[in-house]
Amino acid sequence: ACSEFSQRSCEECLKNVSCLWCYTNNTCIDYPVRSILPSSSLCSLSNTRWGVCWINFEALIIAIAVVAGLILVSIAVCCCYCCYCRRRSRRPDEEEQLARRREERRLQSLQRKHERKLKHDEIRKKYGLLQDSDNPYSRFENE
Repeated sequence: ACSEFSQRSCEECLKNVSCLWCYTNNTCIDYPVRSILPSSSLCSLSNTRWGVCWINFEALIIAIAVVAGLILVSIAVCCCYCCYCRRRSRRPDEEEQLARRREERRLQSLQRKHERKLKHDEIRKKYGLLQDSDNPYSRFENE
């Protein structure tokens, strides 16, 4: 069906999407469906037109590859940005956990400090270095 449009014009040939136009010999040929790219034996890629006459097949492939690459890169950037935002949104939780841990450590430190004070007071009592607050009539040694 495509060979009927040979020796006419590129526009007439490319009205049928299953056809290729070759500028080297002005022929309209069937698109080789079994292979993705037409072989150079049919027509060189720089002289082949498909879809539109104003851009050659080689440039069309490059343009499609660039657009697909840009789409993939933008999707990757969006995914990385979303992951970064998600990690950043977790920070208040992490800050709350850090504050909670800091408070727990402070309370533990105060408890240990109190225990040390009690031990020291017991030692002072034992050696008579601490006035007994339980006995108000204790003897003053400084008098």
